[in-house]
Amino acid sequence: QVQLAESGGGLVQAGGSLRLSCAVSRRFFSSSTMAWFRQAPGKEREFVAAITWSGGSTAYADSVKGRFTISRDNAKNTMYLQMSSLKPEDTAVYYCAAFNSGGSDSLSRLIKLYDYWGQGTQVTVSS
Repeated sequence: QVQLAESGGGLVQAGGSLRLSCAVSRRFFSSSTMAWFRQAPGKEREFVAAITWSGGSTAYADSVKGRFTISRDNAKNTMYLQMSSLKPEDTAVYYCAAFNSGGSDSLSRLIKLYDYWGQGTQVTVSS
């Protein structure tokens, strides 16, 4: 069974930075597309960023482009989200997600394609 565990959330002032981590329990990580989604209170879950199995390609939501950076370390079975210049509207529960891409360079912003999800980590940005 694949398990994902996020960490690194917390409270930060506007303009500050945080780095989220997502540890994956199985070796399938190296052949999976990974992504971050977030859900603010009263809103639907939305795409934030995605990265291919190799790390060679990434995609970002327009709202975070230039401020957030997604990366992964396949040797450590861990994915990261470096968040900078945080804004109050970035406040949400952040989830990591994965699907087995079989080693192909596929990226997706679609929630329904992701088979595995973490429990989420709260990020709160104060103004």
